[in-house]
Amino acid sequence: MRIAFFATCLADTLFPEAAKATVRLLERLGHEVVFPNQQTCCGQMHINTGYQKEALPLVRRYASTFDRYDVTVVPSGSCAGSIRHQHAMVASAYGDAGLASRAADVAARTYELSELLIDVLKVEDVGAYYPHRVTYHPTCHSLRMTRVGDKPLRLLRQVRGIDLVELPAAEQCCGFGGTFALKNPETSTAMLADKITDIVSTGADVCTAGDTSCLMHIGGGLSRLRAGVRTVHLAEILASTESS
Repeated sequence: MRIAFFATCLADTLFPEAAKATVRLLERLGHEVVFPNQQTCCGQMHINTGYQKEALPLVRRYASTFDRYDVTVVPSGSCAGSIRHQHAMVASAYGDAGLASRAADVAARTYELSELLIDVLKVEDVGAYYPHRVTYHPTCHSLRMTRVGDKPLRLLRQVRGIDLVELPAAEQCCGFGGTFALKNPETSTAMLADKITDIVSTGADVCTAGDTSCLMHIGGGLSRLRAGVRTVHLAEILASTESS
């Protein structure tokens, strides 16, 4: 299958290993991955902070860039959720019915990584090997907007060598929430402290998730405490093999 890849801003600028791992994984499974150079931001930050009109050009660019592809993969439940639930809404709000229709059509062909693997490619065992104790944090947008459910866990359970341990209070927010962490730092920090306590209690070496944004927030807290727990994107675990 020919799959377009939307890297996301954070993967492009701060966490390139998550993007590269997504490509390695899909190519190992026999698919062609295409990176359209015209891609930019999905506009989620603008939309969520009230700058919907300013997000309109980004919605238009995403639709025009990915309209030609049958399938697009996004290594982020948050960005995939924004594309699917906000793009057509923003276009409609500003009276562009044509863009709203095209945005909805492209969004329907846009998948978060675990969705693509299980729902489209029909694979759970991707041939990964990762001999570490791992706990999984289900991010808020992946749960409540993209609704990936247990798909990431189903993929992780098939990884050879992994010691997958349940995270207490897993569905509680880590406190990031994009600009929420900037506007409400005290609340965000308190929520992060609870999440880190739960992660450390598992004895895991690695905390994984499908969003680099939440992993950045969690990873910063773990690092400051010198907790000895690393944050690793889901794609990096699934891309790992015995020879890598």
